[in-house]
Amino acid sequence: MTDPRELRVSDPEREHVVSLLNKAVGRGMITLDEFTTRTDTALAAVTRADLNAVLIDLPGMVNTELANARTELKNTMGTTVRKGHWVVPRELVIRNTLGTTNLDFTAAEVPPVVNVDLDVSLGSVKLVLPAGSSVNVDAVEITAGELKDKVHTAVGSPHFQVRGSVRGGSVVIKRKR
Repeated sequence: MTDPRELRVSDPEREHVVSLLNKAVGRGMITLDEFTTRTDTALAAVTRADLNAVLIDLPGMVNTELANARTELKNTMGTTVRKGHWVVPRELVIRNTLGTTNLDFTAAEVPPVVNVDLDVSLGSVKLVLPAGSSVNVDAVEITAGELKDKVHTAVGSPHFQVRGSVRGGSVVIKRKR
């Protein structure tokens, strides 16, 4: 398997990093000379490791497009919780057997689109979405379980695309009150 840091980057990814560097200058985190040097490095970057190198020492300047492209949360007869500030990957795989998974996205750094793949057997999953977000659950297959979509919004940002299978379990998607 290829290390994600060695994957090649696109022009939009380079431009995104330059915009983050521009924010860093505006916040007084780097000088104009540092900005020029780092921008040159970002624009010449070939891999994700090259891009991340110009951001690594800048707190709060996380390149969410590059960070954690895919994360798998495995849970067997336990509890998995993510809340508060956390960086959400573009692809989130939830494997839950006889357990509970609670993910609160309201204070998280969320990319524009999040693909959530479910593999749930006799477990429960709760997703708390941020205000203004949207969700599509059309690709979720339920067998002897239930899906409660309390958001019911097809247009919004960020967008959560939920798919996969739930066997004898439950999935609740809602917003914070």
